[in-house]
Parts: sequence; structure tokens; C-alpha cells
Amino acid sequence: MIADDMRDRLAVLNPQFLEVLDESEQHRGHAGWRDGGQTHFRIRLISNEFQGRSRIERHRMVHAALGDIVPRIHALALELDTPKA
Repeated sequence: MIADDMRDRLAVLNPQFLEVLDESEQHRGHAGWRDGGQTHFRIRLISNEFQGRSRIERHRMVHAALGDIVPRIHALALELDTPKA
């Protein structure tokens, strides 16, 4: 499953919290949706690796970690943060 592959690859960012949600069913009938889901994802990730990084840099880090998964899906929403003190 794509969500499992995402979790495995994102481990390189040493997440303190990681949630990968398949939101495909919420987009049934919309562009990019296909039978069986796995087209629309939301990732919530908290990591010290994001410390001092801009929002764009954080997104690039996630995209780099996911590699060839990104072109295989239609939509990816990212919620990326550092741990709160």
C-alpha cells in the first residue's frame, strides 16, 4: 500500500509524530480519483529535522524522502511542524 511505503520512507526524517491519511474517498468523483483509492493523501509530521527550515524547505524534504511515490498520486496535503517546547 502507498501509505505504508510513505511511512517507511519518511522514517528518514526521524519523526516524533507521523500520520499518513488516505483521504481519497472524500474526493470520489473529483479529478484524479480512481477506484480503490490511494490517490489523495494528508501527511502530518512532527520532526526536529524541520527546525530552522522554511515551509518550502520542509515540503522539499518530504518530497525528496517520498521520491517516486509523489508522481503516482494525485494530491498530497502536508502539515509539517517541529516539536513544541
